[in-house]
Amino acid sequence: MIAMNRRMKVAFVSSFPPRKCGIATFTSALINSIKLAGEKDFEPLVIAMQSETGSQYHKPVKLKIRKNVKSDYVSAADYINFSDVDIVSIQHEFGLFGGQAGSYLGLLLKKLNKPVITMLHTVLEKPSAEYSNSLTNVCRASDQIIVMNKRGIAMLRNIYGQPETKIKLIPHGIPDLSFNSSNYYKRKLAIAGRKIILTFGLLNKNKGIEVMLRAMPAIVKHDPLVLYIVLGATHPEVLRREGQSYKLKLEKIVRNLGLQKNVVFYNRFVENDRLYQFLGAADVYVTPYAHKEQLTSGTLAFAVGAGKAVVSTPYWAAQELLAQGRGSLVRFGNSEDIARSIIDIFSNSLLFFRMRKQAYEYGRSMTWPKVGQAYWEFLQAQRLSTPAPLRLRCDSQNRIIPIYSQQQRYQSA
Repeated sequence: MIAMNRRMKVAFVSSFPPRKCGIATFTSALINSIKLAGEKDFEPLVIAMQSETGSQYHKPVKLKIRKNVKSDYVSAADYINFSDVDIVSIQHEFGLFGGQAGSYLGLLLKKLNKPVITMLHTVLEKPSAEYSNSLTNVCRASDQIIVMNKRGIAMLRNIYGQPETKIKLIPHGIPDLSFNSSNYYKRKLAIAGRKIILTFGLLNKNKGIEVMLRAMPAIVKHDPLVLYIVLGATHPEVLRREGQSYKLKLEKIVRNLGLQKNVVFYNRFVENDRLYQFLGAADVYVTPYAHKEQLTSGTLAFAVGAGKAVVSTPYWAAQELLAQGRGSLVRFGNSEDIARSIIDIFSNSLLFFRMRKQAYEYGRSMTWPKVGQAYWEFLQAQRLSTPAPLRLRCDSQNRIIPIYSQQQRYQSA
């Protein structure tokens, strides 16, 4: 067995702050929550997926991988193999990695001789051949796979042929916020006396915000002081490819509908403290996403955990998070449904508070301290079950390479 008289070192392969993306934020919060659980027995390091615009990183980032440079993936595997890393944690999203359907990640996985735990942020129900092959190879090369909801387990089993014994469910972590009245935060943001509807997150076409905007005239007719805040900058990759075309389209809809006094675009990436103020001020949180194929949503998990009344289209993450009365599900692309649901919530205080209470109570199981503890226990179990190298050999350049009993796993990938 691996010697246990030193702290566990885990290498996280992921995007990471100051890069502005949801997985970077998630990974940073995950590491901090595991630190709280593992204390001095846990040492993280990060292999950061570098954005094309570049970022200046600090600890715990030890190495960068340029998305479209194959040799970087091989170098990262060599770095990890010759380090004293115990476990490698991959944060997997197809768009993070280079090659067709993120296939360059396989270059790293095939060379690794360390145990691999992969967290899947996206699982496709009807993948094309290249996406199916890419994800299947990642799963085969992983000792364990983590998903954030129950549907992910069934999809991996039925679509990708993964054994259920290899899959672990750990929910998306959320901040442990208090169950407060929105009035305090409204005063801090100078919007007291108004009903606040909020959507936050990096902007892209799949967010469906134009559908929510077309619901606003009916909501404004019910309450002229209502204010819809769209919090978040355009996603950096979308900005690079398409510029601000989506945001400009949304602003045009606002002008055409005469909603300038009832819609605000807060066009920036905000840090957590500022985000919590906006979330605290919200009366209703809306995710009008355009498609069902979204297995996780950090923004929705945050809203549920903060005890917000939530209206959402029924994408996969929302179906699970908002079940049993924890929110209101509306049809995709249907502005009338959204307007009707929000007006019902504003008009019925019993419905409003019941929805909030049920959401908040459900969210207590997903707070970062609890999720961090679950990860820490899972990592410890994986470390204990991992055999030590069987023997050593030298490669063609006389470098010492350990041969692990899991070697067949890497060959099959």
